[in-house]
Amino acid sequence: MSSLNKAMIIGNLGQDPEVRYTQANTAVATLNIATSERYKDSNGEYQENTEWHRVVAWGRTAEICQQYLTKGSKVYIEGPIQTRQWEDKDGQKRYTTEIKALRMVMLDSKGGNNSGGGQPQAQNQNQGGGKPMSSNVELDSNFDDMDDDLPF
Repeated sequence: MSSLNKAMIIGNLGQDPEVRYTQANTAVATLNIATSERYKDSNGEYQENTEWHRVVAWGRTAEICQQYLTKGSKVYIEGPIQTRQWEDKDGQKRYTTEIKALRMVMLDSKGGNNSGGGQPQAQNQNQGGGKPMSSNVELDSNFDDMDDDLPF
């Protein structure tokens, strides 16, 4: 039987993207994204539970994150969950689990403070080394721009 490793989240950045470059001059962006769930508890009071997700974007997607995203930006992220291991300065093995952003869509509304030119954009990457699969930009429909004279 096959397996599936895919995370899809919609949330807000907790801080500006942190971008660094590899020795091969490939951009790597680290994002901290909060997702929230709101529910009524047994007493009928609303409660909110926030989860924080570490997201890593590579290549052109990382550059777009740096250029257009800021603290508070709403984004859709899609990609596999991966765990990395490294040694800290004391020689201790450390682990981190993160989502590798293969797809990122900016969800801020037109005219919003984090809209990156007013249109949501998407960036796709393939699984090999973070090189962009395509440099096309996907535009989501904005219902604000639709005519009210629809025939149905």
